[in-house]
Amino acid sequence: MNDAGASAEVEAAACAAAPVPAERGQREVFCGLTGIVWLHRKIQDAFFLVVGSRTCAHLLQSAAGVMIFAEPRFATAILGERDLAGLADANEELDRIVGRLLERRPEIRLLFLVGSCPSEVIKLDLSRAAQRLGRVHAPRVRVLSYSGSGIETTFTQGEDACLAALVPEMPASAQPGLLVVGALAEIVEDQMRRLLDRIGVGPVAFLPPRRAGELPAIGASTRFLLAQPFLGDTTMALERRGARRIAAPFPLGAEGTTMWLRAAGAAWGIPAAAVDAAVAPDRARAESALAAKSAELAGKSVFFFPDSQLEVPLARFLARELGMKPLEVGTPYLHRGLMAEELALLPGDVTPVESQDVEAGLDRARALRPDLTVCGLGLANPLEAEGFATKWSIELLFSPIQGYEQAADLAELFRRPLARRRRLAA
Repeated sequence: MNDAGASAEVEAAACAAAPVPAERGQREVFCGLTGIVWLHRKIQDAFFLVVGSRTCAHLLQSAAGVMIFAEPRFATAILGERDLAGLADANEELDRIVGRLLERRPEIRLLFLVGSCPSEVIKLDLSRAAQRLGRVHAPRVRVLSYSGSGIETTFTQGEDACLAALVPEMPASAQPGLLVVGALAEIVEDQMRRLLDRIGVGPVAFLPPRRAGELPAIGASTRFLLAQPFLGDTTMALERRGARRIAAPFPLGAEGTTMWLRAAGAAWGIPAAAVDAAVAPDRARAESALAAKSAELAGKSVFFFPDSQLEVPLARFLARELGMKPLEVGTPYLHRGLMAEELALLPGDVTPVESQDVEAGLDRARALRPDLTVCGLGLANPLEAEGFATKWSIELLFSPIQGYEQAADLAELFRRPLARRRRLAA
């Protein structure tokens, strides 16, 4: 290891060990069912069946914006009053619904039974139900389960639970390779594959795959690189299979993407200078596009309420590449191991706040009066009414934001609410 690499590793380790304030109190986040909105688009022959209430069904329909005549790859098996009261056998009803669903949708190859708050409250064992239904419908359909409950979780943990459920199903392999982990838009995935191929890293596979039958193989020779920061359970599941994580910042912005690619290159013994030369045209285009956005965003202050676990990488991107000033970076959970490299890159006067108490956070935001507030939908409208410019954090999950080509689009998501506020003021 060279001196620069050793220094960066020491700094990252120090940041991971540094104390981070943690608060107790009320929190406002979406539940993990929301992850279905982007996951069902990613795995093209999978279906997500939520076992929950009418509220669960309304949440998914409103979050996805699905028209009544569309046929999405998700649905809700609604628990009625008899189910909740224990007067009906919920398992018998679930078996019947799954049978009808698979008969009507023969293209389904992977079925997820997704737990919710109601199904967990009545102790409905969806893991056992998945095993039972998997035997009934094998080999045509694989049936898995995971929890999307909003009890003590955030909405991005739905993706984490889903991917962690896939890991035991991945075939074993002793062949070396790189696994990129985290749901990416197909256009971003294609771009990342081209860049990694150009650098000389590979073979490259992605989790989740586009089709259920394309689950990549893993083993002790597999190295994996996270594309999303909220995949703690998936990371542990992959490490139990013998795969090893490549520590890196996340691919947000030109700088973050370059560091992410350098980390992949280093794992393959490729010098950083060679990686930089291979991606130089892409990085130059991204930096040029960001310069135009920075002219409007530099010097603007931003306050993050906790919602997605993307807050720390986003604060790093806004501060280092656009010249914005993070006043507070609230995050629902801070995985110090996965975030060590990001924490090392944050401005020295910025400390994340874990599990931020929403009432205390609101008091601090009102006192600081940031130019832009990044928050969940539940806080956005009330804050707008108080004169704050807000950015919905959930939009950052629905939009392609990783990589060089999307760097300017990511910056635009933060520029737009400020421009709207200026127009309203005029």
